Amino acid sequence: MPAPFALGALRRFPDVEAPELTAVDAADRLLLDESRAARAAIAHGELVVIGDDYGALTLSAAAEGAQGIRVHQDPLLGERALAHNAAEFGLRDAFTSLPLGPELLRDAHVVLLRLPRALEALDDIAAMIAAHAAPDVSVFAGGRLKHMSLAMNDVLARSFARLDITHARQKSRVLIARAPLADTQARGPRCETYAFPGGPGDADAPTGAAGAAGAASESITVCAYGGVFAGASIDIGTRLLLEHLPAKIDGGAGPAIDFACGTGVVAVWMALRNPELTVWASDQSAVAVASARATAEANGVAERVRVVRDDGLSLRESATASFIALNPPFHTGATVHTGLAARLFAEAARVLVPGGELWTVWNSHLPYRGQLERVVGPTRQVARNAKFTVTVSTRASRH
Repeated sequence: MPAPFALGALRRFPDVEAPELTAVDAADRLLLDESRAARAAIAHGELVVIGDDYGALTLSAAAEGAQGIRVHQDPLLGERALAHNAAEFGLRDAFTSLPLGPELLRDAHVVLLRLPRALEALDDIAAMIAAHAAPDVSVFAGGRLKHMSLAMNDVLARSFARLDITHARQKSRVLIARAPLADTQARGPRCETYAFPGGPGDADAPTGAAGAAGAASESITVCAYGGVFAGASIDIGTRLLLEHLPAKIDGGAGPAIDFACGTGVVAVWMALRNPELTVWASDQSAVAVASARATAEANGVAERVRVVRDDGLSLRESATASFIALNPPFHTGATVHTGLAARLFAEAARVLVPGGELWTVWNSHLPYRGQLERVVGPTRQVARNAKFTVTVSTRASRH
């Protein structure tokens, strides 16, 4: 028999769990309190929840009687944590997980939104709500004060005519947006074209807005939806990795893999430099997957770059890859936690064939060299600058 719902009993599982990492915070509680009267007045299917980390908003609303809740969470681990918590409390039938799009928001009357830290992500979400929700929609957007800025008010004003601001409580606040502007259009990806690392030109600056598909070999077009790491740019860690990856890559046992692919820059780099190569690009972030697909399309390599949303490399069988490139994340929310990378190293080791290579770029102050040696195999440094280190780890023979 399911346990009675208790907000404090929610878990982060299968995401990283540790004493300093919580599944619920004060912003969740304030959002629930500020939206309670509005939620009580709506019918089945009229509540949408966006950015609910581990299910605090969705499951609290369900426990209070809401049904037909539509939910969007960018990280796949968030979706799975919500499903796990819902099963514990017998609330799995109260909601449906959906991509960010018209189906999620059509005729929504109340939207609960955990504010993303990236303004471009907020802009994308607000525009999608304004374009597809009911004309009388109320958007309750909350977050921790340390992650909020006055610029968020301006972003919401691009899509809504009215904005109310609640009093702060426990270092959290809620912005309430109403009256969506009738001419609001959903945003597309932002794209920039850069000199291709290793080719002619300056890789530090864009050469201009994205051009037609089929970028020349000396340039690469990066496309990004709001909220993806580095946006429509090439971050300095990825740039260092690209400068040292082999020009020619043999897929060997299967496709080369761009693991935790972000905007897909590495996947596209490998595909452009190796016309016969197929590439598997994966990320648990929905916005990263959409961005990587747009990047592959803009560079004319979409037929050879398959982009999937996956937790680790669960869709790949063991010992099916000879080459993996990885720029591992080291933040979960606002907290630095090396457990994130450890999971990815173990997955890469599982998928590599003996003798296969894992090329990794990481912040030099992090203790990854020893982890790579233990989990993957012999590891050598390829490059290092003031902030980042590039290593190549060779998969040890399986016993």
